[in-house]
Amino acid sequence: MTGFRIMGVCVSLAATAGLLACGGGSSPSQANSNFQISATALSPGAVTVGSAATSTVTVTDVAGFDSPVSLACSGLPSGASCSFNPASVAGSGSSKLTIATSEGTTPGSYPLSVQGTSGSTNQSAPLTLAVQSIIQHIVVIFQENRSPDNLFQDPKLIAAGANIQNYGISAAQPGVHIPLSPVPLGCPPDNCQTYDPDHSHIPAFVNMYDNGKMDGAYEIVSRCAKPGTYCLNGLGNYSYAYVQQSDVAPYFQMAETYTFADNMFQSNQGPSFPAHQYLISGSSSLAPPGQPNSNLLNAELPLGITSGNSDENTGCTAPPTETAAAIDPATGVETQVYPCFDRPTLTDLLNAKNISWKYYAPSAGSIWTAPNAISHMCGPNVPPPNATACTAADWTNNVVLNSAQVLTDISNNQLAAVSWVIPSGQASDHPVTTDGSGPSWVASVVNAVGNSPYWANTAILITWDDWGGWYDHVVPPLILNHYEIGFRVPLIVISPYAKANYISHTFYEFGSTLKFIENTFGLSQIAPTTTLLFADQFPGTGDLSDCFDYNQTPLVFHTIPAPLDANFFLNDKRTPTDPDDD
Repeated sequence: MTGFRIMGVCVSLAATAGLLACGGGSSPSQANSNFQISATALSPGAVTVGSAATSTVTVTDVAGFDSPVSLACSGLPSGASCSFNPASVAGSGSSKLTIATSEGTTPGSYPLSVQGTSGSTNQSAPLTLAVQSIIQHIVVIFQENRSPDNLFQDPKLIAAGANIQNYGISAAQPGVHIPLSPVPLGCPPDNCQTYDPDHSHIPAFVNMYDNGKMDGAYEIVSRCAKPGTYCLNGLGNYSYAYVQQSDVAPYFQMAETYTFADNMFQSNQGPSFPAHQYLISGSSSLAPPGQPNSNLLNAELPLGITSGNSDENTGCTAPPTETAAAIDPATGVETQVYPCFDRPTLTDLLNAKNISWKYYAPSAGSIWTAPNAISHMCGPNVPPPNATACTAADWTNNVVLNSAQVLTDISNNQLAAVSWVIPSGQASDHPVTTDGSGPSWVASVVNAVGNSPYWANTAILITWDDWGGWYDHVVPPLILNHYEIGFRVPLIVISPYAKANYISHTFYEFGSTLKFIENTFGLSQIAPTTTLLFADQFPGTGDLSDCFDYNQTPLVFHTIPAPLDANFFLNDKRTPTDPDDD
């Protein structure tokens, strides 16, 4: 018997005469059989973890058979059990089968067998149990370039135990606490924050980390993009800053209302281009496991275009002169390579199980559009480095080059099971690039889900792609090699089943979001046999389970107030900007 499952509905095709449709069946009639057994399809067709499904099992006598037939089942997944009422049937009759699952039952499709036994005679009938998570939609909102100390100087979170510090330390001023200075998020009238701290791997991460002393932020170079009150160039204590509270009120309310994770880190130690690849694949490796260069990781931004912006025209359609640094994580040695890579991704696992997904991004060539740098997701129209467009099915069917389309898809009941939502430059939190609307943008997506039927079974994960060169006081608890793991980034978890008013101190990184998606949909790890671990295999990191309580009364959603609502973003006719650097 062959079968397949689409969106929690199992369909099976009988390959042998006598088998019924997927979810129910009967034993073939045999001349010497004393009884036959059949079972109706389980109802409901897909059971949510912690719930039960039932079937009617019928025993039919052959030639007057009236001995008791004991009933049992096999093939149950871990955490599931079955019971029959009655437990046996004499002659012809029926019994109600109940299959109960638990919170520990892994979502998936399981072939079962209902067995009837009378003396030495055994008969069986097939069933299929389809188990789905309480969470059936996951929306990952990726923002840009902030650390918890920089973005979440929230008195309520701090009073609740969040590990946020309002000062930094510097090797240049031993024993001195350097107060973090307030700066605007965007560009209020006559008060622009127009500098961008370096957040490369080398030298920014290495200098700030300073072998775990976290006292090197004074060595981070800032770049002033345009004149303004906060236009700071070169060296200085410019990274010792926090965003003024009035600019990020929507973030504060979301973090205070739901779960704020104060021990979330980048998987990588560098900027946006590799960070976005980690979010969907758990790695920035150059090649699939076992192939040449699979031990190397993309570490830095693309470079090399003499005219134009390499951040806006990168990946597998980049010009031939463009390169990006690749690092050997075992040695720290970097070399330059063309910025088109390939490796397994989480989307491959979703595709294999017919689980829908979308990647919403502002433009095709941006360093924030991760699928453009992964060859099998992009599908270059001609071999790189001469390609000009991505044509793969992943790209044409799942990559949406309009971030605001997610709002329309939610309102039209077309939200995919898994969505990654990338902002435009204007709606990002990226210094200089942002116009300050990032918190409103995120609130518009959260409000769209929260005020829709999707709220009942959706988890929203809001995190930031890198620390942005801003000071943060927490030492990464685990450094795997010369490139993994990086500095802290914020994480907010929003769901009717997210713990309310909760601070999670569990150690997370981008691989934790991958683990959560894998566990929710019953997927395997992305590359379980690879020597260089993908992030969903990093040791000691959580799977976000501490952020949820599936036994609690589901939280009622209340709209997050924000200066701008969804209509602003849906009607924004400005050309989306890409990052001016990373």
